[in-house]
Amino acid sequence: MSVTRENVLNALSTIGLPSGGDLVSLDMIRAVSIQNDSVSFVIEAPADDAPRMEPVRAAAVRMVEALDGVSQVSAVLTAHRPADAKPAAPSLKVGRHPTPQAGPTKPAGVDRIVAIASGKGGVGKSTLSSNLAIALARQGRRVGLLDADIHGPSQPRMMGVSGKPASPDGKTILPLHGHGVTVMSIGLMMDPDKAVVWRGPMLMGALQQMLGQVAWGDLDILLVDLPPGTGDVQLTLCQKTQMTGAIVVSTPQDVALLDARKALDMFDTLNTPVLGLVENMSMYVCPDCGREAHIFGHGGVRDEAKRLNLPFLGEIPLDLDIRLAGDAGTPVALTDGPVADAYKALAKRLIDDGLA
Repeated sequence: MSVTRENVLNALSTIGLPSGGDLVSLDMIRAVSIQNDSVSFVIEAPADDAPRMEPVRAAAVRMVEALDGVSQVSAVLTAHRPADAKPAAPSLKVGRHPTPQAGPTKPAGVDRIVAIASGKGGVGKSTLSSNLAIALARQGRRVGLLDADIHGPSQPRMMGVSGKPASPDGKTILPLHGHGVTVMSIGLMMDPDKAVVWRGPMLMGALQQMLGQVAWGDLDILLVDLPPGTGDVQLTLCQKTQMTGAIVVSTPQDVALLDARKALDMFDTLNTPVLGLVENMSMYVCPDCGREAHIFGHGGVRDEAKRLNLPFLGEIPLDLDIRLAGDAGTPVALTDGPVADAYKALAKRLIDDGLA
C-alpha cells in the first residue's frame, strides 16, 4: 500500500505541542514530499519555540515511519520570526520586475523543457498538462510541472497539492510533489481567493523566479503549462529559457484552430520548435450505448498538422471521468482504462521520439 499526503498529515496531526494544538492544526507542516517509500517534510516553528522543538521533530519522524509503505523519513526543522522581527534572511516575494540575464538559461539538473500551449482558453491545455505529466512519470520519467498560468492557476487543484512551498533562505523555493511529479504554481504562493492583478513586468518576473529559484532537482523533463494566448508569459519563456520545444493543443473545430494557428506562428517567430499538435476533446463515446459522437468535430487538428508538415501526436477523448478526476486532484492518467491509455500513448510517443 502506497502512502499518501493525507496519511502523512493525519499521522502528524496526532503530534501535540506543549503549548497546545498539533503540528497540522497550527499549520506548521510544509513541503510534504513522497517519493516511492520515502517521505520528507518541513516543520516550520516560531523562532522562540524552535529550541524546544527537536523532541517534537523526532516524534513526528517516528510517527510517519510507522505508516505502512514508509521506509525512510526526513524531517527538517525551520523557524520563522514574528512579523515585527528583523528576518534572518531576505523574505521571499513572488512577483517582481524581471532581472537581467546574459542569455537563455534553464534550471540546473533539468534536461528538457517543453511548453504546453494553446491559442485560446477552454481547450483543455491544463488538463492535458497534468495528465501527461503523470503518464510520463508512470513510465519512469522524472517529471516537473510548472503552472505558468499566473492569472488562472489550476494545477494545485488538479494535482492534489496544497500548502505554501517552503523557502529555507528567503531565495530558494522548495516545490511540492504530487503523484510522482514535482509541482510549482503561483497558486501555491498566493491566496487562492484573491485575483492576481499584475501588469506584464510582474508576470515576467514571477515566471523568471519560478524557473530560476525553484529547487527542481534532477528532471528528465519539465512541462510548462502556459496561459492561453500569445502574451508576456509566452514571450518571456521562449526568449529567456533554453526550450526543447512546444506542444500545441486544440479542439477540432475551426474557431479553435484559428487561434491555434496564431500560437504556432508565435513559436515560429520566437524560433521555438513545435514538437507537435494534440487534438483534445476529439470524440465522445456514450457510456450507455457505445456510440461515438464528434461534438466539436473530428480530425481538424490532424489535418492542420498535415498541412503544416508538423507531427500529429494524438487524440484525447471528451470524457466525464477526465473532469471529475481533475476536480478531485487525482488525474485520470493515474488509472487504467481507455481514457488513461490515450495519455499513456501520448507520453510513449514523446519518449520514443526522444523528447521526454
